Amino acid sequence: MLKKREGYIGWDSYFMGVAMLAAQRSKDPNTQVGACIVSRDKKILSTGYNGAPNGYDDENMPWDREGDFLNTKYAYVCHAELNAILNNKGSVLEDGIIYVDLFPCNECAKAIIQCGIKEVVYKSDKYNGTDGNIVSKKLFDTCGVKYRKYEEQNKQIILDI
Repeated sequence: MLKKREGYIGWDSYFMGVAMLAAQRSKDPNTQVGACIVSRDKKILSTGYNGAPNGYDDENMPWDREGDFLNTKYAYVCHAELNAILNNKGSVLEDGIIYVDLFPCNECAKAIIQCGIKEVVYKSDKYNGTDGNIVSKKLFDTCGVKYRKYEEQNKQIILDI
């Protein structure tokens, strides 16, 4: 009798990998973020990445990080988490899990809470300790949304697409 294959990836690695693959769609020259929303029974409900709103030509998008607010990406970009929530077409997100490259900002934290997602799995918390990050964690703690850092598996997967 054959044994099952060894070395396959776990659920967290699979869903974080999907989020990281979604991030590759981002046109942002500095930061590419992806998100993957999953039901408790391990079904992918939606994905998203950071980018221009539908209908806004990303060729005309200001991708600068500094300068006058109106001429920076921050005035225009939709974050990966918000896009994943809005890209969902009818699935119930309540009690779901969102996998995301970067710990959610306070605006995305509010959207995550409002749609009923109950867990955030993040890869990087590079803005830890900033005002927005502190607010995100306070919102999650107060509203009962768990968050945890993705446990790196140190596994490289190469896709020939």
